[in-house]
Amino acid sequence: GGNAVKHGDLDESLAFPTARIDVHMGEYGFQCITCHQTDAHQIKGRAPSVSPGDLTQENQVYCTDCHSETPHADQRINEHTDSVACQTCHIPTMAKKEATKIHWDWSTAGQDIPEDTHEYLKIKGSFAYEKNLPPEYYWYNGSTSRYLKGDPINPDGPTDMNAPKGDINDSTAKIWPFKVHRGSQIYDAVYNYFLVPTTAGEGGYWSEFDWDKALRLGEENSGLKYSGEYDFATTQMFWPTTHMVSPKEDALQCVDCHSENGRLDWTALGYDGDPVKYGGRPLHPPTTQLLPQEDAQQ
Repeated sequence: GGNAVKHGDLDESLAFPTARIDVHMGEYGFQCITCHQTDAHQIKGRAPSVSPGDLTQENQVYCTDCHSETPHADQRINEHTDSVACQTCHIPTMAKKEATKIHWDWSTAGQDIPEDTHEYLKIKGSFAYEKNLPPEYYWYNGSTSRYLKGDPINPDGPTDMNAPKGDINDSTAKIWPFKVHRGSQIYDAVYNYFLVPTTAGEGGYWSEFDWDKALRLGEENSGLKYSGEYDFATTQMFWPTTHMVSPKEDALQCVDCHSENGRLDWTALGYDGDPVKYGGRPLHPPTTQLLPQEDAQQ
């Protein structure tokens, strides 16, 4: 934990933000409860990192609680809203004032080297932080696929801890901005699942700096069998970005996505290429007026 560490779009700068940090709070004087309204202690709003269930339930906060689905004067921009979340264009960066943690490598812990809160701690390993972080973009229908204790790790790449659900063929999904936190966590090299080491207390890693001992204690506490062999594997955790909305003047422009070096990886999202050239996703009929290349460069 700590200021700005986890979410990237929630930190102490939102207490008294400028409009550039958050236009709702900085320019229009919104408070948290302006959007997160509460009835009988049922607080409106859900986040997949902390809330059970999904984001499609009734007590979610939506941009359309206040804004229209088609708020733009240019109909070509309105045509995006079936497939692109408002936040995707209107939150071009996060961690605008305070850097957020984007990487944590437990495998380097235990070394007697100089410590720095934002770079290395003996008890936790190595970190990386970034300020003014551009989001990463994924299809998202409001639900996630969670890694549960004892699940096998992904042998072919990073293991997703809470992967956003949805794809180009899901009519309920939109392209959303995410902060992605990447890490290196300890797992059982025989059983191929993540382990739960004991860190604090007698015999814990933070006092003994002995992974094997910490894992044997963790086996007793977690119920996960430990083979005696361990290694470290990469992980990814996803936070949908929905705070720190920028003024409209700072929103992404056409060329930010529809250009050779644009933000979106069209093929990774399931397109044949830039929809300006290849058309939108198959769930929707082709737009009658694709954005001309000359307009995209303006």
